[in-house]
Amino acid sequence: MSTAARERRQPDRLLLFTTFLLCGSGLVMVTSASVALAYTHHESAFYYAERQAAWMLIGFVALFVLSRLDYHRLRPLAPAGAVVAALLMILVLVPQLGVTVNGARRWFDAGPLGTFQPSELGKLAFAVFIAHWVDKNSAQMGSFQKAFVPFAAMLTGVLVLLMLERDLGTAIVVVGIFVSTYWAGGGRIRHMILLVAGLGLAFVALSVFESYRLARLTAFVNPWADPLGAGFQATQSIYGLASGGLFGVGIGHSIEKYGWLPAAHTDFIFAIVGEETGLVGTTLVMLGFLFFGLRGYRAALRAPDRFGVGLAAGITTWICFEALLNMATVTNTVPVTGVPLPFFSYGGTAVATALAAVGVLLSIARSGTGSALGKSDEVIDRWRRDRRAPVSGARSRASS
Repeated sequence: MSTAARERRQPDRLLLFTTFLLCGSGLVMVTSASVALAYTHHESAFYYAERQAAWMLIGFVALFVLSRLDYHRLRPLAPAGAVVAALLMILVLVPQLGVTVNGARRWFDAGPLGTFQPSELGKLAFAVFIAHWVDKNSAQMGSFQKAFVPFAAMLTGVLVLLMLERDLGTAIVVVGIFVSTYWAGGGRIRHMILLVAGLGLAFVALSVFESYRLARLTAFVNPWADPLGAGFQATQSIYGLASGGLFGVGIGHSIEKYGWLPAAHTDFIFAIVGEETGLVGTTLVMLGFLFFGLRGYRAALRAPDRFGVGLAAGITTWICFEALLNMATVTNTVPVTGVPLPFFSYGGTAVATALAAVGVLLSIARSGTGSALGKSDEVIDRWRRDRRAPVSGARSRASS
């Protein structure tokens, strides 16, 4: 076997190591952030940590299996996987089947493992399907009617289900997955701008007509106007980050987790990271996700085919965009959207599915075109030419 062939069969160790570090840090922070709530509600300080560890173990098993599996073998399963995910998202809306928390119905009861959230599984299923669809329709990606309209219709269908579940955060992340895959597959920029503009208007409309979303927007503009009401979570989050200073108060010594900060071990765990590890800790977490993104997009650029390019781009955008959105929420840079911090926030389905997605990403990286810089540049140039080809063809047909 040649040296180049051996290199192609090696996993991306840096991506795998980064994932291990993020997950290890996340488990430590879930344990620290949840001890007070776990003991109060379940009389066990490690109630949430044990369940997170169990789901994380399931996720790592999926990661290693999928990393060894040729990602092309997922293609025949893509349509069925998307249908199953959509059906589960419909079934969770049935009152006798779904579990309601704070007015949102997104979960099934998973017994000793807590709850199961189909929309998290849907992120991976839809990422695989849309990459398959884009590759299958690559010759028509420059067409408005043959590519953009069906693409927008599929995305709209998924978003409707998520809105019925009252899950705006997942809806925003799904838009990121779909749009990044569409662009990587050769979609036109102006089509994406039109789509994002339309979705922005829809978001404004939903915010105006839904009182709880309007309250979130109001609190976002000035959380200190009502620090004990609508702005309580935002102000407490900022207090937590600020009190950490440069090096933090130490792991396990957070004050905010003792009933002050709502969702301290889930959506707002980044505030506890800041409080206990300070600016140094939060910076390292951000650098971890930045490096994850660099390795993920590198795998996309080196993928041997359009399906791999789209799938790697979609998965990488999913993890990194979700992390960015969570951090922006915790720092009150954007309104509260309810997205977890990947590998950190408590949520079994989320961490297991994200790790499975990393396994697919590692499989794509394993099938890449080598590690030499010259080869990488050659592949990037080839991918760019291929990406422009259907658009140019569509333009020439339109002008003839």
